[in-house]
Amino acid sequence: MLTLIFVVAAYLLGSISFAVVTSRVFGIADPRTYGSGNPGATNVLRSGKKAAAALTLLGDAAKGWVAVVAAMHYAPNDLTLVALVFMAVFLGHVFPIFLRFKGGKGVATALGVLLALNGWLGLAALATWLVMALVFRLSSLAALMAAATAPVYAYEMNLPQEWVFACVAMSALLIWRHKSNIQNLLAGRESRIGKKA
Repeated sequence: MLTLIFVVAAYLLGSISFAVVTSRVFGIADPRTYGSGNPGATNVLRSGKKAAAALTLLGDAAKGWVAVVAAMHYAPNDLTLVALVFMAVFLGHVFPIFLRFKGGKGVATALGVLLALNGWLGLAALATWLVMALVFRLSSLAALMAAATAPVYAYEMNLPQEWVFACVAMSALLIWRHKSNIQNLLAGRESRIGKKA
């Protein structure tokens, strides 16, 4: 019963779209109506409102962090529960019930999850994203590289195998959610960071 409660709560928390919420607070257009159409921080940045994009990033990361920290606090010895919770909050963001299951790509939420699991793991993924973003100015490419390397970092850090397997699944889904970005990258059409819609 505890597992079910945590998983459902994590999914519902993940379903809260901070991109939509902050856009309403700042009085800007729904991020699903411009740019890439993705309700995420990068697309909100295309509105020109950096504060809204920053709050979106923080909110989406925070919900991943909160869900995992809560699970680790109340069930510190249940590695499977923690893995299920971090997958649930991630799935909630990607397939949110409040947005008819059409959500974001999960980059910020995944970061929050990784930071909660292990601070060094989260920082390694963040560093990978930052280096790629600074060099290439392509958020999607940075996200793909961070997603591809996160399970490797988790394995090398000797994290529990339940978490490593769940990390592989989360990364695979995140990469799949970027399939249109991959096509644009290959065609040289991908928008660079900071470009307005």
